[in-house]
Amino acid sequence: MLNIEIKTVPHSSQRYPTTGDYFRDGKRLCFRVSDMGNRTYEFLVAVHEIVERMLCEARGITDHEIDRFDIANEADDPGDDPNSPYHREHIFAACVERLLAHELGVEWEDYETAIDELYE
Repeated sequence: MLNIEIKTVPHSSQRYPTTGDYFRDGKRLCFRVSDMGNRTYEFLVAVHEIVERMLCEARGITDHEIDRFDIANEADDPGDDPNSPYHREHIFAACVERLLAHELGVEWEDYETAIDELYE
């Protein structure tokens, strides 16, 4: 049975510099999305994280492997790195995110700007 929790949190409350994060808390799968003051943007990040996490699970990529890589490689988006253990899953999740953004009428450049502003 799925037991999933999705929360928007202050960006400074993330476990490390990231816009979206996931981890297990007991039997609950937790997703944390940085507050951007825009519910649609936060939803897009959450969908990306859910898709990425489920693909990783299906392919045997553990949260520990992901966390270790992300924390050691605090680039803008560690999943973009071809050496990332979840690069393929991240790229697929980004495609889903872009398709959904288009259907929701989100201008991708504006969305990326909102994400970039979290790191200023």
